[in-house]
Amino acid sequence: MQDPTKPKNISSKNRLSLIRPVPASHHDHCCGHDTHDHNHTKEHSHSAEDGHSHDHDHDHSHDGHSHGNDSAGWLSQWPLLLSLAVLVGMLVLEYGFTIKPPFPVDLIIFGVAYLLAGYNVLSLAFRKLKRLDIFNEFFLMSIATLGAFSIGSYSEGVAVMVFYSIGEWFQDVAVSRAKRSIKALLDIRPDEVTVFRNGQTLVVNPKDVQLNETIQVKAGEKVALDGELLSEQASFNTAALTGESKPDAKRTGEKVFAGMINLNTVSEIKVTSLFKDSKLSRILEMVQDATARKSQTQLFISRFAKVYTPIVFFLALAVCLIPYFFVDTYVFTDWLYRSLVFLVISCPCALVVSIPLGYFGGIGLGSRNGILFKGSNYLDVMTQVTSIVMDKTGTLTHGVFKVQQVVTDQSDKTEFIQLVAALESQSTHPIAKAIAEYAESQSDQNLKVERVEEISGHGLKGIIEGKEVLAGNTKLLKKYNITYPEDLHSLVDTIVVVAVNGNYTGYITIADQIKEDAAQAIKAMHALGLETIMLSGDKQTVADAVARQLGIDQAYGDLLPEGKVEKVQALKNAGKQIAFVGDGVNDAPVIALADVGIAMGGLGSDAAIETADVVIQNDQPSRIVSAIKAGKLTKRIVWQNISLAMIVKVGVLILGAGGVANLWEAVIADVGVALLAILNAVRIQQMKL
Repeated sequence: MQDPTKPKNISSKNRLSLIRPVPASHHDHCCGHDTHDHNHTKEHSHSAEDGHSHDHDHDHSHDGHSHGNDSAGWLSQWPLLLSLAVLVGMLVLEYGFTIKPPFPVDLIIFGVAYLLAGYNVLSLAFRKLKRLDIFNEFFLMSIATLGAFSIGSYSEGVAVMVFYSIGEWFQDVAVSRAKRSIKALLDIRPDEVTVFRNGQTLVVNPKDVQLNETIQVKAGEKVALDGELLSEQASFNTAALTGESKPDAKRTGEKVFAGMINLNTVSEIKVTSLFKDSKLSRILEMVQDATARKSQTQLFISRFAKVYTPIVFFLALAVCLIPYFFVDTYVFTDWLYRSLVFLVISCPCALVVSIPLGYFGGIGLGSRNGILFKGSNYLDVMTQVTSIVMDKTGTLTHGVFKVQQVVTDQSDKTEFIQLVAALESQSTHPIAKAIAEYAESQSDQNLKVERVEEISGHGLKGIIEGKEVLAGNTKLLKKYNITYPEDLHSLVDTIVVVAVNGNYTGYITIADQIKEDAAQAIKAMHALGLETIMLSGDKQTVADAVARQLGIDQAYGDLLPEGKVEKVQALKNAGKQIAFVGDGVNDAPVIALADVGIAMGGLGSDAAIETADVVIQNDQPSRIVSAIKAGKLTKRIVWQNISLAMIVKVGVLILGAGGVANLWEAVIADVGVALLAILNAVRIQQMKL
C-alpha cells in the first residue's frame, strides 16, 4: 500500500484491539497525554485463550481518571449527581427565592459540591503538574474553576466542573457502547459444545476441544468450531459469516464453520481448527483490529490537539495580562474572568472524542451489512477510489463451474475423461472440482497418479499410469510446444485443453454463472462515476463476453497472476486510486498492491482475506458500492462534527475575549457541542446503505 498508515498482515500476537471495552481507568481523553504522545500504543496482555491477544491503543491517556461507564450504572456517578443536585438547589434558592447564603456558608456549600464533581480532575491535574505536563484538559479545567472561585464566582466554578464531568461521562458511555456494539455483531461464539469422548458425550468449553475430535450439534444450535461434516447431510444458516441467512446444504466431507446455525437434524462434525483459529475468531479479530488503525483525519486531529491546547492556554494568559498595558480602565478580575472563559472553551474534546466515535460507527455500519473494514483509514481511502478493478471468477461470477461439452480425438471417451478427472482431482481449483464431479460416475479410483505439478496460471501436469498428462489452458500447451487446433481460441466458454504424452487429445468446455447482483453493482459503480475494469486468467473471448453482459468498461483476459499485478501497477502509475476486488490465493499480490484491497467472500481464500483491507462477507458485488457509501457517510459525519466544533469554539473564544460570553455560556457551548457531535456520530450505525 502507498499509505503508511495501512499496516499489512499483522500477526494475531501483535493485534491491536479497541473493541473490547477497556476499564474506565484506561479510557481515552482528549487532551491528557501521560508522558507519551497522543498516538502512543500502550500494550495490555491478555490470555491467549481468548482466541486472540489484545493490545489497547490509547490515543490519549487517561491516567486513572474515571467517569465510570454505562455498565456501572448511574449509581457509580453518585458524587457527580449529588454535586449537580447541590448546584441546582443553590441556583433555585438564589434566582427563584432570592435567598443567598452569606459568606463563608456559600463558599463551603459550593466548595463541597466542587470537590464531589472535581476530585478526580484535581488529583490528575496535580499528578501531571508534578511531571511538568500542564497542557492537558485536567490542568486547564482546574485552573479555570479555581480561578472562578478566586474571584467569587462560586456557582460558575462548580457549573464548569459539573458539566465538564457530565460531558466526559457521556463520552465514556458513547465510546464504550460503540466498541461493544461492533464486537457484539460478531462475537456469537457458543460458550459450550458437545464432544464425543470415550464412548460418551460431554459438554465442554470449545477452547478445550482438540483437533480431530468429533462434536455434536443439535438442531437450532450454533457450530462452535470449524470442521468437516461427518453426517450424511445437514443444512446451516451462515448469516454470521456471510450476512446471508438462506440455508446452505452440506454433505459428508464438506467444511462447516464456527458461527453457522444447524437448521434441522442432529449433526456430527470432525474438528479441523482449534477455537482460537476458527474462521469466526479470525473475522472477529479483523473487526477488533479495525479501530486501532487510524484514519488521516484522526491522526490530524490528534496532532492538532497537541498544538491547539497550548496556543489557547497562552492566548488566555495574554487576554488577562496584555490589556494592562493598553486599557486605561483595566480591572484585573474582569480580564481574569475573560481568560477563564478562554480556558474552558479550549478543550478540544468534541473533536478528539467524536471523530474516533464516528469511525467506530462507520466500522459498525459496515459490519451490520456484511462488510469488514480492517481499519478506519480504509473508510477514508474508499471515498478516494476512482477505479474498481475486479477479478472475474468468484467475484463477478459464482465460481461454480459445470461441464458443458467433452470433445476428444481418442476413440475411448471414457478413458479420456478418467485421465483428466484423475489429474484434476489433485487440485482444489473450481474448474478442477467441476471436472472431478462430472466424471464421478466414470472415474477409476485405481488409477495411479504421481508427480503432480500445479503450474500457476497454466494448469496441471502429472503422470497417470505411466502417461504424462497435461490439463489446463492453451498457454500450458504452448509452454510445452504442443500444437492444437487454432479454432479453440474462438470458443466462448472456458476450456480445459488436454495433452497426453506430448500430443493434443481434446478439450472440455466449462461454463460459470454470473452473480445475480453483478449487473446492478456495475451500474451503481458507474452512477458514482467510477471506472470499472475486469481482470481474468480466463481467455479474452470469455472476459469480453462477461464484460459486455455486465457493462464493464474494460476487460483483460489471458492474465497470469503477475500480469494482473502489472495491469494494476500501470493504472496506479497513471494516477488512479485503485480498489481491487478478488477472492483467490492468486489475487493476494494484487490485493496487496491496490490502494484498497477487497476480499470477496468471508469463506473465500485465507490468503486473500489476510491480505485485504476490506472483506465482503456475503460474496455480493453490490456490497462493494455499499462499502464506498459507508466511507462517504462516515466522512460526511466526521467533517460535520469538525465544522460544528470549530465554528462554535472560535465564536465563543471571540465573545469571551470581548467580555460578552460568560463561564456559563462557555461550559454549555463546550459540553453542548461535544454531546451534539457524539449524538451525530452515534447515528451512523443506524443508517442504511
